[in-house]
Amino acid sequence: MARIAVLHNTLDFHGGADAVCLTVCEALQRDHDITLFTVSETAPATLADRFDVALSDIRVRMPPGAAAVAGALSGAAPWIGPQLALRSVLLERFFRSSATAFDLAVSTANELSLSIPSVQYIHYPQFHLHRLADGDSGRLNRLWSRRAGPSSSELAREETMLLANSSWTADVVADIYNTRPAVLHPPVDPIPCELAWEQREDGLVAVGRLAPDKQLLDVIAVVDAVRDHGYDLHLHVVGAAPRAYRRYAERVAAAANERPYVSLERDVPRNRLEQLLCTHKYGLNMKQGEHFGMVVAEYVAAGMVAFAPASGGQQDVLGNRQGRLFDSVDEAVSLITNAMAANDPPELQPDRFAREQFQTSLRRYVDDSLTALNR
Repeated sequence: MARIAVLHNTLDFHGGADAVCLTVCEALQRDHDITLFTVSETAPATLADRFDVALSDIRVRMPPGAAAVAGALSGAAPWIGPQLALRSVLLERFFRSSATAFDLAVSTANELSLSIPSVQYIHYPQFHLHRLADGDSGRLNRLWSRRAGPSSSELAREETMLLANSSWTADVVADIYNTRPAVLHPPVDPIPCELAWEQREDGLVAVGRLAPDKQLLDVIAVVDAVRDHGYDLHLHVVGAAPRAYRRYAERVAAAANERPYVSLERDVPRNRLEQLLCTHKYGLNMKQGEHFGMVVAEYVAAGMVAFAPASGGQQDVLGNRQGRLFDSVDEAVSLITNAMAANDPPELQPDRFAREQFQTSLRRYVDDSLTALNR
């Protein structure tokens, strides 16, 4: 049994990265002593049910005053903008004094400069973004990079194992650090659905944080346009509403209230989410450059026909299939209209990203890293 620190910058955004963090803890808790380091208001148990994760006895350690700091950062998000790199700086500084107590660190908070052997799972690079030709690094990214960002040589060390959530993300990491991670797609279990395709509703579901990057107002615009083409399509918007995005959530709620064919449900339990996915035919994500696309993978896992932008890791999820990936709102309208006219069932297998496959691979990477320490 090894002493393993799992590092995750925050659980407060209730997204796919948080699902990966908790699934990693679940995978490793059976054989190892796990401590989760984070800077969060949200307790792991709060999200365990939402992500259908069984957590037993893992310790959680946070910097002094972390919950208050996390709350302040969430509250200030509309004014200060991106903050994951800042939270990672706070996390890395706090962990530094405890690092020698652990055999291995597993970061689900992207890349970090760490003094002990590590397995680092990268959803998208958070430091040194100025090295990307088209990267939007933000005003303070160079500062955060100096505080906690690793060098290219650090990430190339034998005792550092890099993993990425998609081939697209792996390419971005290689552009910044000249080291390409192995690809390990995030866990998305198949969702058992009883209804045959023909019995499902001609409805569209859009799942995700009520946040600007999810482009939920564009989702509503797509449904408006499809209906203008004569198709009786309705929409369910389903998502968490973290305080950091409260202003945008209010705009989405106002748009939904104006349309009888659009419903908005916040913070739904897992069984309600699965009910919606299993009773509707179509799923839509509008975020460009999604690093993987957990929501899109869930649409596939529930036997839906899924649509997403032709960018980022969503191309992996949808197997680069024509007729499912789009470059604009108008093209999304056209693809969904064509799909409704054809009424063809989905082609992708629901178990492509099953959790068991993810956890088995993750354990292997961790075991390989621990074995290398004992050579």
